[in-house]
Amino acid sequence: MLHRHPFLGLLTGAYLLFVGWLTLTPQPLDTEDVALIERVLDALHRRGYAESIDYDRLEFLANIALFVPIGAFALLLLGLRWWWVVVLGCLGLTSFIEAVQTRIPGRYPDERDLLANSVGGLIGVAVAALLTLPSELRRRRERRARRDARLRRPTSTA
Repeated sequence: MLHRHPFLGLLTGAYLLFVGWLTLTPQPLDTEDVALIERVLDALHRRGYAESIDYDRLEFLANIALFVPIGAFALLLLGLRWWWVVVLGCLGLTSFIEAVQTRIPGRYPDERDLLANSVGGLIGVAVAALLTLPSELRRRRERRARRDARLRRPTSTA
């Protein structure tokens, strides 16, 4: 499948490397980083934006957003009929990340991350499925029509 979609394959590989760097290297947020995020949220709240979003909810939403492209890219690479493999792959990837984080200094595995990443992967699969469904249905109709035409074709007997 990668030979048919080389750019998407490269983009997917690059994004997976980015996710690996982001999740599997010791990059704990220090107090300055957290303070900056809190100041930005406070500024948004004072202006009446994102009032229901606190730091924990923002982190949860970021984890969802991180996995949306993984689900979408994988489904686009494998095709709609393999959606269940992509869903299992997203669950496996996030489980792997959370398990490995137990051994990385400054990283703390969290079941909320497991949930958020899984939801993100499912959203990516759903979006890609909705975008590719019309062309998939068209290709199925064309294959069915070709198959039916072959079956109706008279066979010659010698």
